Amino acid sequence: MAVRLKDIARDLGVSVVTVSKVLRGNSDIGEETRKRVLKRMKELNYQPNMLARGLASGKTYTVGLVVPDLVHPFFAEFAKSLGGVLRASNRALILASSEEDPEIERQEIRTLLRRGIDVLLIASCQPSLRNFYELGDERTPYLLFDRNFPHLAAHFVGSDDVLVGEMATRHLIERGHKRIAHIAGQSTSPAHDRLRGYKNMLAEHRLPAPENYVVPCDHLEEAGVATGHKAMQKLLKLDQRPDAVFCYNDPTAIGAIEATLEAGLRVPEDIAFIGCGNMRYNDYLRVPLSSIDHGTAELGRIAGELALELAGKPEQPPRSILVPPTLVERASTGARKAR
Repeated sequence: MAVRLKDIARDLGVSVVTVSKVLRGNSDIGEETRKRVLKRMKELNYQPNMLARGLASGKTYTVGLVVPDLVHPFFAEFAKSLGGVLRASNRALILASSEEDPEIERQEIRTLLRRGIDVLLIASCQPSLRNFYELGDERTPYLLFDRNFPHLAAHFVGSDDVLVGEMATRHLIERGHKRIAHIAGQSTSPAHDRLRGYKNMLAEHRLPAPENYVVPCDHLEEAGVATGHKAMQKLLKLDQRPDAVFCYNDPTAIGAIEATLEAGLRVPEDIAFIGCGNMRYNDYLRVPLSSIDHGTAELGRIAGELALELAGKPEQPPRSILVPPTLVERASTGARKAR
C-alpha cells in the first residue's frame, strides 16, 4: 500500500499541512521539523503523487526543453545538468529536438504547451523571434538558453560568445599565427558573436581578415564533423592557406583536422586548430583538441535554478546571465599531449 502524507504526519505527531509544506520546500517550517519529515519520508520511501499535486495546485511539475540536436555533446551535457537540478525538486524534464528545423521546433513547442508544462526552456533555431506566445498558452513562462534574441524581452542563460571568439583567436595569435581563418556558424546569436570576437581580435593585432578566410556553414550542431571537413577543404584550396583555424564548435574542428591530415599536412605544425565546447573526449582524439570551455554544466545548473524560480513566480523582469568561458590548451595548438 502506498505511503500517504497523513501516514507520515501521524508517525511524527505533526499536521498534514506541515508535511505538505516540507514537500513543497516552504520556508516557514523550522529546520528541525524539516529534517524529521524528510528523514521519515526517506525511511518509508515516500513517493509523491505528482498527478494529485498537479490537480490541487494547477501545476504539472514538469519542465520542457527544446534543443536543436539531442545527441550533440553540448546539449546532452546541458540537459543532464538541468535534469539534476530539477530532479532534486521533484520536477520532471521532458526533452524534444527541433533538428534545426523551425517548423519542427514550432510543433514541439505546441506539443509541450498542450501537456501543460510549468516552464519552457529553448535553444531556438528560428531565424527571428518576436514572441513564443504566438504558438500557445500565454501563461507559460519561458527561458532562452545558448541562443539569444536581443530584441526579445526574455530570460536568457548562455555564454559570453564575443569573449569566446576573442579568447580563441588571441590564443592562436599568441602561438605566433598570422593567417587565421574561421569556420563559422550562421543565423544564431553564438555564431554572430563568435565571429565578432574573432574579427575584434584580428583588428586589435592589425592582422589581415580576408573575406575568404571566413567560411559560414549551416547545421554545425547535428552535422558538425562532416561540415567542418567540407569547409576545411575549401580553405586548403586557397592560394595562401591559413596557418590556424578557429572553429565554431568542437565537432567542426574534428572534421577540419581530419581534412587537414588527409591532405598530408601536420597539426599543429602546418595548421593549428581550436574549437569551442571542450567535449569530454577531446583529450583522446588523434590530435587532442584545444577548446574554449563555456561551462556547459554550470549553464545547466543556472538554467535549472532560474526555471524553478519561474515555476513559482513567473512574473519577473527578464534577466540575462552569461557564464564566462575558459581556455583549455591541448596538442592541436601546440600544447603538450595530456591524458
